[in-house]
Amino acid sequence: MGKRQVDKKSAAYKKYRRRKILFVVEVILLLLVCGVAYVYIQVDSKLNLMETEKLDEKKVVVNKTAETNPTLKGYMNIALFGVDEKKENTDTIIIASINNDTKVVNLVSIYRDTLLNIGEDRYGKANSSYPNGGMEWALSMLNTNLDMDISKYVMVDFSALTDIIDELGGIELTVTDEEAEHLSNYCVSVSKVAEKDYERLPSGGTYLMDGVQATAYCRIRYGGGNDYKRTLRQREVIAKIVDKAKSADIGTLNKMMDEVFPKISTNISKSEILSMGMSMLSYKIGETTGFPFWHRTSEDGKYNEVPVTLEKNVDQLHIFLFGDEDYEPSDDVVERSNYIINQTGFSEDTTVSDENYQSSGDELSEKGQESESASDTEESESSSGEQ
Repeated sequence: MGKRQVDKKSAAYKKYRRRKILFVVEVILLLLVCGVAYVYIQVDSKLNLMETEKLDEKKVVVNKTAETNPTLKGYMNIALFGVDEKKENTDTIIIASINNDTKVVNLVSIYRDTLLNIGEDRYGKANSSYPNGGMEWALSMLNTNLDMDISKYVMVDFSALTDIIDELGGIELTVTDEEAEHLSNYCVSVSKVAEKDYERLPSGGTYLMDGVQATAYCRIRYGGGNDYKRTLRQREVIAKIVDKAKSADIGTLNKMMDEVFPKISTNISKSEILSMGMSMLSYKIGETTGFPFWHRTSEDGKYNEVPVTLEKNVDQLHIFLFGDEDYEPSDDVVERSNYIINQTGFSEDTTVSDENYQSSGDELSEKGQESESASDTEESESSSGEQ
């Protein structure tokens, strides 16, 4: 019996090939805009563009109760880090929790100023863990304070976000007048790092934003909402990119991988990426939120965002991510929670803020679509940026 011949010009073959490439992008975007990707042999060489690092696993600490928690076994939890232009601070910290059965990916942004034990019993802002002790400290910080068992991470710089949005032809975002002003100001530094030009937004409205503009949008923390709303904007951009990638052509997807992969650092190996399998095609962003849920800014001049209390917040985190109503924080979390209470004076009786922006992936991807694009009726003013 002769070997079956495949008509590579047929519609069926082209659809099959495009489906494989689209699959690569879905994996990338679900793991923080450009995380890790499942690929077939045809694009296997592109994985070599990523920087693969090995952690000292002995230095990644996990609370004993988390190691034995059966609920966590049903999820793949990956830490996603976005670094600043100096590659020193993890300005973006997101836990991507993938339900192995439903394939729903819930995202939790850890506010970067959250007061936590960052390593070796030193307390400080969450984003200071990485520059002080590397990725081992960063993962240990998440594990020991939140009763998680995270061993895998993906780290990218903001220029990768800029590239991927440009390759997709931009994404549609809606901003207020105040946001438009702050966005244009942030564009100055973003454009310098990305070495790309941009246009200032003349006012609030709905725009098809390029990579520099959309990345600047992710960095806004002024004009109300502070870091709470900034992290919401980041999750909104992730959802928008995932949605738009579904209609990208093969050439766009290949070029995007060439541009973005060199800016990725991860400890997820090729074999682990491939083992994720075709099920990744069905992954969908579910609920998204920020942590802590209840918080208060410290009054010691350091402006730490204090979880009030850590024990209460971690309990809610496990309900949000895993639906675990029976979970009880470990002794390690309780100890850290009590330390924070003693140091700050903020206890369960303290007046706190519950400002937190929780949205589903569908809500974020559809945001602004009902608005008429302001860029169709107003001419954007070109500028090299404010000083």
